Amino acid sequence: MRRTLAFAPLVIALVVGAFFLWGLNPDRDPNEIPSVLIAQPAPAFSLGPIPGVPALGLSRKNLVNNEGPIVLNVFASWCVPCRAEHSVLTSFVERNGVTLFGMNYKDKSEDAARWLAELGNPYERIGADVSGRAGLEWGISGVPETFIVASDGTVVFRYVGPIVGETAIKKFKTALVEAGAIKGDQN
Repeated sequence: MRRTLAFAPLVIALVVGAFFLWGLNPDRDPNEIPSVLIAQPAPAFSLGPIPGVPALGLSRKNLVNNEGPIVLNVFASWCVPCRAEHSVLTSFVERNGVTLFGMNYKDKSEDAARWLAELGNPYERIGADVSGRAGLEWGISGVPETFIVASDGTVVFRYVGPIVGETAIKKFKTALVEAGAIKGDQN
């Protein structure tokens, strides 16, 4: 028994080391976090608007029976990567006519209003998820996260992290085309 216990620290170190090496693997894509929501109905939620922002609140019923797919972006004013992807999302709205809804996650309303006034507001609807409860229902692991929801309310795609850089934009645009949110020949 003592001999077995003597090897325990070595075994623990090997297991921890293996996880460390897995995390450093350059071929591992952190955006490939699986979501149980894919091909499932969007979760039930209802969020009021952000005070001081001219956009309506957001609920599950707003995701259903639309003319086409909806892009739902989870963001916060304190999130630096959210700031980086904001112009990309705005471009999808302006160039491609994407319908963009937002979920403002664990943010102060005055900070969110200031952030949107500074960067512009591409969102048709924004729900204030002050408590983070709706984010939990959506299974988010952090911000930003972006979902594509079909017109029947089914979640068809999830992107974890900021949509910045050529590879990320191409991947998201491909998902938009596959969902029918934009045509394949649009810029």
